[in-house]
Amino acid sequence: MAPSVCLIGLPGSGKSTIGRQLARLWGVDFVDSDHVIEAQLGCSIKEYFSAHGEQAFRDVEAQVIATLATRERACILSTGGGAVLRPENRAVLHAHTTVFYLQSSPEDIARRLRNDTGRPLLQGDDTLKRLKDLLAVRAALYEETAHYRIDTLRCGTGQVMRKVSMQAELAGLVPELSPTSAGSAASPR
Repeated sequence: MAPSVCLIGLPGSGKSTIGRQLARLWGVDFVDSDHVIEAQLGCSIKEYFSAHGEQAFRDVEAQVIATLATRERACILSTGGGAVLRPENRAVLHAHTTVFYLQSSPEDIARRLRNDTGRPLLQGDDTLKRLKDLLAVRAALYEETAHYRIDTLRCGTGQVMRKVSMQAELAGLVPELSPTSAGSAASPR
């Protein structure tokens, strides 16, 4: 099985944006677990959440994560922000992919997502408070799952991508993924 890179972090931390760019750079597939889930469900996550609740969604998410993390072909996998809530997801991601935690501040994310209506857990009047609450629950889970932590504070998309790419190169992943690499530094866990 080829090595895959997985991006985790709070909703809005840049996982999909960075993932797409890394996949292009390295010439591998980009897979967004939320898009795979929506295709499987035949509706949006928001609609499924409303109709069936979070627990039913997390059941589907766990099945999709297990399949994607163990696929034969290398990819950049972006997960939903809550994928780390289930122990089985944390275990399969850590064991079968190289996991990068995109560590973003709730304040930065709230500013970026102020007009976003597609994220069910961030709806309501106080997105910043909700993000802080999510981080309080999930921060240790992100840390437990990740092989590397990438601090995104005051970084543009290109800077974050270079940090992930450099750490992947240092870890010996880039030659296995593709002959292309780029650089900057990241902090190992």
